Amino acid sequence: MDWLRASATQQGRAIMAGVLDPIDQTEAYLAAAKDHPDCARIYARLTAARARSEAVAAHDRAKQERRHSLLDGVAISWKDNIDSGGTVTEAGSRLLEGRVPRKDANILARAARRGMVCLGKTHMTELAFSGLGLNPRTATPPNALDPDLAPGGSSSGAAVSVALGLAAAAVGTDTGGSVRVPAAWNGLVGFKPTHGALPEKGVVPLARRFDIAGPIARSVEDCAQIFAIMADQRAPDLDGASVQGLRLMVLEGLPFDDAESGPVTAFQDAVDRLGRAGAQIAHVSTDWLDKAMALSPQLFAPEAYGIWRAQIEDAPELMWQPILERFRGGGRGQRARLCRGMGKPGPRAPQVDQGGRRRIRRRAAADGADPAARDPTADDRRVGIRARQPADPAQHPDREPAGPARDHPAHRAPGLRDQPAGPCRSGPASAARGGGGRGRAGVTGSLLDARPGSR
Repeated sequence: MDWLRASATQQGRAIMAGVLDPIDQTEAYLAAAKDHPDCARIYARLTAARARSEAVAAHDRAKQERRHSLLDGVAISWKDNIDSGGTVTEAGSRLLEGRVPRKDANILARAARRGMVCLGKTHMTELAFSGLGLNPRTATPPNALDPDLAPGGSSSGAAVSVALGLAAAAVGTDTGGSVRVPAAWNGLVGFKPTHGALPEKGVVPLARRFDIAGPIARSVEDCAQIFAIMADQRAPDLDGASVQGLRLMVLEGLPFDDAESGPVTAFQDAVDRLGRAGAQIAHVSTDWLDKAMALSPQLFAPEAYGIWRAQIEDAPELMWQPILERFRGGGRGQRARLCRGMGKPGPRAPQVDQGGRRRIRRRAAADGADPAARDPTADDRRVGIRARQPADPAQHPDREPAGPARDHPAHRAPGLRDQPAGPCRSGPASAARGGGGRGRAGVTGSLLDARPGSR
């Protein structure tokens, strides 16, 4: 059996049975990650020293039959907006370059207490504000099913690390689709818990009224186990689980716009199987989803800009232009005025004095002659990727098109294969201690990709 591609719960049971050793498995994941040609596009940094230390402790507990959970000794990755003590955590943004939190986020600390091994931090969309997964400022992971397609985001590296066998599972964050979209586009299961079900302390925010961490894994059982650990509660017993009598609704119309025939057929087949298993399926056509998509810019962008305004306007040239414009779009209108100054602002990078700001701007200026009038595709050309807009924005001003449509420019990213891999970084030693992308329908990009300027 290829244990690197086994589910997290399969690995946990194998450790419990003495078939799999946490040390060997962790070393295998670290080696697989370092040897992968796209490692530097998937992992922002590996925390090898920490992973090895945690694996040794898990090995000892297994030998003593004192394991802390079913997933004790299972190695997973963490999105780079989830704080890990002593390890650089930058949330995919040069605005936070060099930021090192003092301690783990609450959810990571809970996972560590239950014995899970932290392999490293994965790349993501800049400050988590897009569902496509493109980030010319740091790195864009390849789609695990087709490197020419966008990986989905914002938890792009999280999903790809699992799909390519570089982690048993991953933890990402979801505001408007950022766990579920990359999971679907890479053939995995993604789960967004109810808002407030997990502690947010130590998670770099986008829009606190919607943010929540969630697992990405190979099975529903994996997601249930990881969520229970992060929530500090007992996982549900899924043995004998049935969909008999479960009421499900299929939304017709917008979720299927521009979707490929393959994903639609696979989705319909899955719905038919659920129906044969006893689920009650209702097919509904309504216009409220279109109205909700049109409202999404008013929900996310004003709060996001209210949180990040000071950092963004200190050094706007550090941001990729489409993401910068999306944030700034939240600074206009009545809701923007209501959100201004609302809540705690986002974190800062270490260089916040005037000298530091000048150094940041000099680095940005080195990439282009005039940072104030920066070519928004300059970084795209440097890393070999163009993040195009939809073919006809006038027809769909409020959303990205549905599905990972193979020929749709918003989802196809030419040149993704050509990105330089570079070395895969490791963290400092001091830190030691779904449905498939091809068979997916019913996901209309991400709510975060709705355009603020369209309202």
